[in-house]
Amino acid sequence: MKMQKITDKYENFMMAAILLAGVLILFNQVQLSAISSSFDSLTGAASKGSIFLGNSADLAGVDVTQITSTAMAIATLFPELNGINNEQDAITLMIPTGTPEYSEALGGITFDDPVTSMEYLAKWYNTINSEIKENDPETWQRYLNLAAAPRGISCEFCCGLNAQGITAEGKMMCGCKHQPALLAVTIGLMKNTDYTDAQVLREAMKWKTIWFPRNMVGLAMEVAGTDPSQLKELPGMVGGC
Repeated sequence: MKMQKITDKYENFMMAAILLAGVLILFNQVQLSAISSSFDSLTGAASKGSIFLGNSADLAGVDVTQITSTAMAIATLFPELNGINNEQDAITLMIPTGTPEYSEALGGITFDDPVTSMEYLAKWYNTINSEIKENDPETWQRYLNLAAAPRGISCEFCCGLNAQGITAEGKMMCGCKHQPALLAVTIGLMKNTDYTDAQVLREAMKWKTIWFPRNMVGLAMEVAGTDPSQLKELPGMVGGC
């Protein structure tokens, strides 16, 4: 009889655990759907995949060593901002959609699934970081030259950092998932593409925008001299810390 009670309690516990897991999965799917719907309604279906599928901007003359803030990175790397007039223009320009040309080389990441992409990149970071540090000193130094400075490769909008996310030795200054994901994009592009430092930084800013849309689009509007006060509908952060 006593064993029967223990068995019944165990079965009840397992059922409760299964139900809780189901609720959490459903909640996650609702969140992802809401984020996707928000982006679609704000950017417009016509803009999907039309802006950020490559490195079309002319960045040949950009000296990234002169960039000292995220706002300066946006102003320097997105010259298209000179042509925007309102928040819709800024949203269409700054929020990336579709699948970048380097997706396969970086694990199949896509702007259309920013949370899953972040999760993958955050896990991949330690592997790619160790590989480059141990086996490719030239790329490692190039990575430090770009990322170990206040050029915007940081999770500054969720964790209180400034625009720099690693130390001069390459150690992360924050352990949230956004930070290693941004760093994985940076070092992954250096390893797997022929992008210049300016192009790599531009891509990092795209991913930073997809994860912190309200802040990044707001900065873009300030850079362009327009009022960012109407951006309350955009999520402040996509993906958890």
